[in-house]
Amino acid sequence: MAKPAEALLERMRIEIPTCEKGLGKVIQAPDSPDLIAGVEVTSFPIYPDDRGWFLEVARLGEGLVAGFPAHTTQVSAAASYPGTIKAFHFHRRQADYWVPIKGMFQVALVDLRAGSPTFGLRNTLYTGVLRPWQILIPPGVGHGYKVIAAEPAVLVYVTDCHYDPGDEGRIAHDDPRIHYDWELQHK
Repeated sequence: MAKPAEALLERMRIEIPTCEKGLGKVIQAPDSPDLIAGVEVTSFPIYPDDRGWFLEVARLGEGLVAGFPAHTTQVSAAASYPGTIKAFHFHRRQADYWVPIKGMFQVALVDLRAGSPTFGLRNTLYTGVLRPWQILIPPGVGHGYKVIAAEPAVLVYVTDCHYDPGDEGRIAHDDPRIHYDWELQHK
């Protein structure tokens, strides 16, 4: 029997909004009032010394992953080459927690949750080595990224449940309804 929160997520209605061409709201600070409902952002420290550097990706039970159950939490990593676009996908049940550890990303988010107070809102976050942010992406929020540096980028991501292909939906990066502008903005 599904728990009440799980039953609600099972019934989540996903819709692709019709948006004007652009980036949506560009997020400049972790506490921005323009964030999509349920998206959380926090900065994280990097500890460099003469040997290299160290960062703590997550502590289960604390911070943005406080609610992630230890028995189903999965930690993964993806390396992508310059100019790569991986977008858009979404989950009905899974929450994602992203920590970019190398390179720079243009992260694109879109609220696909019909009935959400921010349905159809898009966010753009520029994050990576120059802006070390952790991003919590709730179920129903479409997400993707473009590598915007000259070197490969690495994203470590933590999910609150094991990967289930039946939970994932995909939308083309150039879907005309989302109308996200992946082109260089400051030419």
